[in-house]
Amino acid sequence: MYDKTFPNKRYKETLQFLKSVAPAPANILDLGVRNPFSEIMEENGYEVSNTGGEDLDFNRQSVQKSSAEIVTAFEIFEHLVAPFNVLQDINANKLVASVPLRLWFSPAYRSKIDPWDRHFHEFEAWQFDWLLEKAGWQIKKSHKWTNPVKKLGIRPLLRSFTPRYYIVYAERTINQK
Repeated sequence: MYDKTFPNKRYKETLQFLKSVAPAPANILDLGVRNPFSEIMEENGYEVSNTGGEDLDFNRQSVQKSSAEIVTAFEIFEHLVAPFNVLQDINANKLVASVPLRLWFSPAYRSKIDPWDRHFHEFEAWQFDWLLEKAGWQIKKSHKWTNPVKKLGIRPLLRSFTPRYYIVYAERTINQK
């Protein structure tokens, strides 16, 4: 069983947004390995399958072969060198995706422990919108939220009112295949 209390605000905001644009029951392909949020979606009536941890920049077969009606990608695209390719390979006509936003006062995320856990992209909202539109998606709804931390300092203060996460619901406008 996963500890679903962390990150509580991000999970709450994400689930609320998902329910508003794609109510359960629905068949979802969630990009990335099974994670605590996969279980949360299942507990809320969604049928969820995940990709297997393959590097989606090189191996997109699980995306290409999926017959899920909705694809979700929660904090995945910032890890890819070429998210455009994955976005084009999605068979579903509905996409719910979130990314951490680029913060002018903080460098891009890079784990000190895991050499694979780093952000190749940290988008501004307009950049993510443009990527989706260029890949054949039309944004129908979006939402941003902050991620305050319980620390003292200038950066924690800025995090209390600067949006950190951006989520969108998009539908396919053209079939690129």
